[in-house]
Amino acid sequence: MPTARIVAFGALALLLPRTPAAAEEAEAIVVTGHGLPDTPATPAYGAVEIGRDRITASASGRIEDVLSSVSGFQQFRRSDSRSSNPSAQGVTLRALGGNATSRALVLLDGVPMADPFFGYIPLSAIAPERLDTVRVTRGGGTGAFGSGSVAGTVELASADAAPLGLVGGSALVDDRGESELSATLAPRLGAGFAVVGARWDRGQGFWTTPRGQRVAASARARYDSWSASLRGVAPLGDDIELQARGLLFDDARTLRFKGADSTSRGQDASLRLVGNGTWRFDALAYVQARDFSNVVVSATSFRKTLDQRRTPSTGIGGKLELRPPVGEAHVLRLGADLRISDGELQEEAYNAAGAVTARRRAGGRNSDIGLFLEDDWTLGALVLTAGLRADRWTVRGGFFRETNGAGTVVNRDQRFADRSGWDTTFRGGVLWKAGGGLSLRAAGYSGLRLPTLNELYRPFVVFPVTTNANAALKNEELRGFEAGIDFAPSERVSLSLTAFDNRVRNAIANVTIDATTRQRRNVEAVHSQGIELGASLRFGAFGLDASLALTDAEVRGSGASLPLDGMRPAQTPKLSAGATMTWRPRPGWTAAVTLRHVGAQYEDDLQTDVLPAATTLDAYAEMPLSSRFSLVLRGENLGDEEIVTRNQSGSIDLGAPRTLWAGVKLRLGR
Repeated sequence: MPTARIVAFGALALLLPRTPAAAEEAEAIVVTGHGLPDTPATPAYGAVEIGRDRITASASGRIEDVLSSVSGFQQFRRSDSRSSNPSAQGVTLRALGGNATSRALVLLDGVPMADPFFGYIPLSAIAPERLDTVRVTRGGGTGAFGSGSVAGTVELASADAAPLGLVGGSALVDDRGESELSATLAPRLGAGFAVVGARWDRGQGFWTTPRGQRVAASARARYDSWSASLRGVAPLGDDIELQARGLLFDDARTLRFKGADSTSRGQDASLRLVGNGTWRFDALAYVQARDFSNVVVSATSFRKTLDQRRTPSTGIGGKLELRPPVGEAHVLRLGADLRISDGELQEEAYNAAGAVTARRRAGGRNSDIGLFLEDDWTLGALVLTAGLRADRWTVRGGFFRETNGAGTVVNRDQRFADRSGWDTTFRGGVLWKAGGGLSLRAAGYSGLRLPTLNELYRPFVVFPVTTNANAALKNEELRGFEAGIDFAPSERVSLSLTAFDNRVRNAIANVTIDATTRQRRNVEAVHSQGIELGASLRFGAFGLDASLALTDAEVRGSGASLPLDGMRPAQTPKLSAGATMTWRPRPGWTAAVTLRHVGAQYEDDLQTDVLPAATTLDAYAEMPLSSRFSLVLRGENLGDEEIVTRNQSGSIDLGAPRTLWAGVKLRLGR
């Protein structure tokens, strides 16, 4: 692929020898490896930032565990990326519910991470140890790739060479014999640097099926996943840097029954130019090649009934953002972005005798071109901000074709009408720094999300329920506002309170038709309002980070055919809260305990199946054994709480039981 070659050449350029004069000049150049700096109005939208110390000290070592410390964050299901179907790894905020597609925009070094076909996030491919910071901004966005930011934006920034050290790695094993291996190599090359990282997780998994429901065909949630990344950053001048990144990943899992296997794999590449001169700019281009497969096993015959053997998809996109010099009081952002998603489902249905009864193909192509403009105006202690975005979107080439098992008779052959249109979104806010560490903020915004190819064209089965696609789905539209107080009288104390009201019109949900059938449909709206609390306290060697989200969310239906008025969206708790106490008596020493509570929620839109509340206790400890090695101990769900992740008429899946980890961590300095 041409893009892959460009990435390779960009990384190779870092290795070229320099003349002494060039090397001396390079010493004065500082590269960051990140995008453009924050604007003055960033705090107006109540962003929450997580530093590297917290990112690398989670009990599970998974990125979803790290993100769960942010009030209002949730996945579609409670299971993590070791025991869920990859296509269920949707990310959302503020109890906006829906289905497994992400309503939050997740960016890694500025690149959207959502699968081009499904919209889920490949969480197992995002290794926390390779990250430097995480920032979560709740509410609609209008900047680059803002059309995917209905519930909020999660920005993941990779670590550069300094915090990683020249060589780093870890090796851990748990009490079930499962292993986690990771390694990084981060040499400085001239004035730039390169980072090579790899991670491998494997294990027999735990029993997701309760003991009383297991049968001979029941299986543990076996998993085997790996990822490898290459990142290079090099200066092209005093204030321009080139950033190249490549990511490969492969993830295989088994869920509930023997043979019920799923795989997710991808190859991503991106190039980015960042300029911090008089005219600041951020130019990015990326390509993604992804694939997914899934085998459905009957819960009655325990035979394969469906083999979704391939779902190849491609994502292509990029952005250009400019910040012209318009005076010290203003920061003006203007630019454009592009996203194109193309994919196709390939599956076969089987009867009880193991013969193929139907062959299906479905897919299409979505595109979005966005133009955005935003300005921050600083007036002493007051910051005003406003932004506008226009999106030209298309839904094209949609089809569904089904033949008999031999491929000789066409049972169904549909070509769906192409659609296109323009939509505009906005956001605006005000931030007043009242003094003494007190800040008051308020913001209003709108947002847009196109239906994914998965929602439009791909049916799926979680036996015995079939969820059908819907090629007529409309775009989701967000309207919301919020107000908040931030109080940080010193570096040791930070408190925040946010009250919000968000409404998603035409929200896409899995709507129950009968006992064994659901369909993706637009409901009139999902309305969520509530409060979010955050606290960060530091007293000597001790620290406390806490969050709480209390939400009142309900669905608005559309007449007798959709009797959902006043019901709570599926998979959304009213209350979620967490607190982490840390102790760092000296450099290299860490002890942390995390208490987390998730309230009761419903499995389905009709509120018939309940997922009970769950409270878990996790722990993390790291202590130096020498100047290079540290001992690491981790404990997940120490109280062995029963976490119900799925409940369909009493058929239950469970989340991770008590799991104990031990291992070593290596770090070699410069």
